[in-house]
Amino acid sequence: MAIVYDTYQREAPERLPLLSAADPSRVLVRQHGAAVTAAQFLAHVHAVAAGLPVATAVVNLCEDRYAFLVAFCAIVLRGQINLLPSSRAPQAVDEVMAAHPGCYALGEQALVPAPPGYRLLPSLDLTMPLDADTSWPMIPADQAVAIGYTSGSTGMPSANVKTWGSFHASNAGNLGMLHAAVGRHLEIVATVPPQHMYGMEMSVLLPLLGGVSVHAGRPFFPADVAAALAEVPAPRLLVTTPVHLRALVESGIALPPIAAVVSATAPLPVELAAAAEQRFGALVLEVFGSTETCVFASRRPTVDEDWSLYDGVTLHPQPDGTAIEAPQLSTPITLADIVSLSDGGRRFRLRGRHADMLEIAGKRASLSDLSRRLLAIPGVQDGVVFQLEAADALGVHRIAALAVAPGLDEHMILDALRRAIDPLFLPRPLRLVAALPRNETGKLPRAALLELLHHHD
Repeated sequence: MAIVYDTYQREAPERLPLLSAADPSRVLVRQHGAAVTAAQFLAHVHAVAAGLPVATAVVNLCEDRYAFLVAFCAIVLRGQINLLPSSRAPQAVDEVMAAHPGCYALGEQALVPAPPGYRLLPSLDLTMPLDADTSWPMIPADQAVAIGYTSGSTGMPSANVKTWGSFHASNAGNLGMLHAAVGRHLEIVATVPPQHMYGMEMSVLLPLLGGVSVHAGRPFFPADVAAALAEVPAPRLLVTTPVHLRALVESGIALPPIAAVVSATAPLPVELAAAAEQRFGALVLEVFGSTETCVFASRRPTVDEDWSLYDGVTLHPQPDGTAIEAPQLSTPITLADIVSLSDGGRRFRLRGRHADMLEIAGKRASLSDLSRRLLAIPGVQDGVVFQLEAADALGVHRIAALAVAPGLDEHMILDALRRAIDPLFLPRPLRLVAALPRNETGKLPRAALLELLHHHD
């Protein structure tokens, strides 16, 4: 498994703060109706760090966001690396641990089965006082603090090392965007796990380095999201995904006033963004990035098809993708996304992905556009078009599709697709399933799609 070393080396201070401001009274987290201050948080961090065993790396499996924040910072203080698998599934955790001999796993819940060397996080007593002599921690900018793993939606998950300096740099871009779009004071509720890089940036780094507060939970169902939002004061920022946002819109549930919604992990349909803005009276923003690069651009889908780059980011279109230069990257990283630049290179429009593009008999299409057209068919609740690995006698890789469409049959869906796309790109096979194998952030790992298709056949 290849590791992309993403060491930040640009004129950064030698040491950077673990918390953005040395204000002991700042509310960092809201948990079960209680406001947890920075002083209380640091008391927990130091207590947990003192009890950690000697190791180089730790799989951080904490699901409660406050527990994750405490564990994350305690691990950093001990000079260890947070391992962040793309899934909490035992196989994904085992694969990450196998790649880091001698590591252990840490979480706040009793797991059955538990990973090898699993340790329970101690109880986080909210009455624990902060030692008056405790200094506010400073972390070496070049210290590796996390390894994030890609979701595997385009193949095997890959590992990406992040330093504390690179996290500071990427957070500055997100913070600048949110300040300009929404304002300086925010209370975050996030439906995404902190182990995902998007969740890490928006619900871990922003509270630590951006002076904002975050709700400790990870609500999933619409009623849970509404309840979590009600537990934090305005102005509220909902950090979510297209899958969760669609469920919220279609539920009809009333939400407390929210200032803005931020979405990522999958393309956000303009129709869904418009419905959410109308339904909740809030700005809907979409951010663009990857585990390899972190977020580097944003847009408001109801207004702009083009993306606006963060300060200091430069794109270089390549034949097979786009090279990204960003303050959080020591060297450019090339993604498979094909873009066209505008506004002197400060804005770009997505044209597809290199691996996403199909060419059959001289005609071209993209898998993302085919999936979009599948989802546009009335009665299709969820669906995806993807390419199979095996080629036919002519060397052409077949296209397959999975759809969730109660009340429709496969022939009805194919007939509707035939009117929307070139017949060359009709998915065969197309299979109806009860649900797609989406992970915690709504992504579709390729291996899970192939397994579901094979099981169905």
